[in-house]
Amino acid sequence: MNAERPNGRGTADEVADLARRAGQLAGWAARTGFALGRKLPGVETAERSVRQVERQLLTELRRRLDEVDDPYHAALTAASAMNRPAAVEATVTLVPARDNHAEPLRAAMAELLNHSIGFGRERAREYFYAIILRQLTPDEARILSALSDGSPFPAVDVVERTGLGGNGRVVLRNASTVGKAAGVSLPDQVPGYVTRLIGLGLVDLDEEVPSLETQYEILLTDETVRDAEKHVRRAKFVRRTIHVSRLGAQFWQACDPSLG
Repeated sequence: MNAERPNGRGTADEVADLARRAGQLAGWAARTGFALGRKLPGVETAERSVRQVERQLLTELRRRLDEVDDPYHAALTAASAMNRPAAVEATVTLVPARDNHAEPLRAAMAELLNHSIGFGRERAREYFYAIILRQLTPDEARILSALSDGSPFPAVDVVERTGLGGNGRVVLRNASTVGKAAGVSLPDQVPGYVTRLIGLGLVDLDEEVPSLETQYEILLTDETVRDAEKHVRRAKFVRRTIHVSRLGAQFWQACDPSLG
């Protein structure tokens, strides 16, 4: 096992196995409908156990992904190796030394440039998706799963209405019913989750969809929305929708545990 570690093969295999196990667990949890059956005897205890194992798997998966793909980690490893007599020369020498120590940030950039030389299209895409995956929380993965079939969900911003009827400061952005549908652990963090997913390019924000009127009304009774409303004298609700983006759909296709 240790003999395979220098070229990263052993670690890569472990990452793939952990990803498969985490995906199977998430897929099983979704199929059993935990979010819809919490009132059944024993389901709440079982759900806590599943989420605990899920968190452990995802934590270990991120650690392994860090080892395989993080250029900063690779740079630190290379910098340490520079002090050993049998150190192997880097593919591209772009890292200046200061006091006989490589600067980690510059070394990390050199590592990325090295990757850009040796990567083909498929390997570059795999690397890109791995970087995205490492940034997701379990709740965000659940939200992306709920959006993966292309269905739109309502979203609202709570803004302060100005004296002229316009919009003032935004006190809450991207509140949505998608968190409840996905069965997230932290419902009050859904606006932040959605904002992060939009920032990663996995989710798109679009105009209001009139056919979702009932869901908008439900969303306006959400505790997070009601609490934000209390922080302004006159609240205005800006209605939008969210749905999986083109990148999000491609990313989910590559990572969908049900296809593994």
